[in-house]
Amino acid sequence: MNLLPSTDARDPDALFSIADEVKMIPPWSVAGACASFAFIQYLFWVVLPSTRHHPSTDPLGLRFYFALSWSALVALYVLMVGYVSRDAPQRNMSTRLWIVICLVLPGGIGSVLYFLLRQPKIASCPSCGTVILSGFHFCPHCAHQSSASCGRCYRGVRVTDLYCVNCGHDLTTDNTPARLHARPS
Repeated sequence: MNLLPSTDARDPDALFSIADEVKMIPPWSVAGACASFAFIQYLFWVVLPSTRHHPSTDPLGLRFYFALSWSALVALYVLMVGYVSRDAPQRNMSTRLWIVICLVLPGGIGSVLYFLLRQPKIASCPSCGTVILSGFHFCPHCAHQSSASCGRCYRGVRVTDLYCVNCGHDLTTDNTPARLHARPS
């Protein structure tokens, strides 16, 4: 399943999959999520029933629902902190600040803020090494073309396109670098 980011939807480099995003979660976060899930289950099934003076009158299904939902929420919280710890550096954002925001703001508000306010991913120019945003077609320092674009309207195009879908310009007449052309299969 492919999702389209907010950049140019036709750029094949801009497509990403959920599997790529899941791979960004570090192993320590996965281990922490499993441990926190198990700990919350332990609290609901062992610790809380033993501290009551009277037997619980709650239905077993309700206890199971609360134990499972709270365990899943805590585990997802730990996974989100791990994701932010890997994603923030790729976007030139303060990792420590965003982890603290995600932990301090209750109910996942910090995570929602992170996704609303996060910057675009950054890359470096292959020619001069200047840090550029991943959506840039040209390096602002050395004018190196980093992705295919139309020669008339300068919007992003796929390397396999023959005509610009925005202005109809014949892309075969553009002098794009050979590294940006589609390779015959």
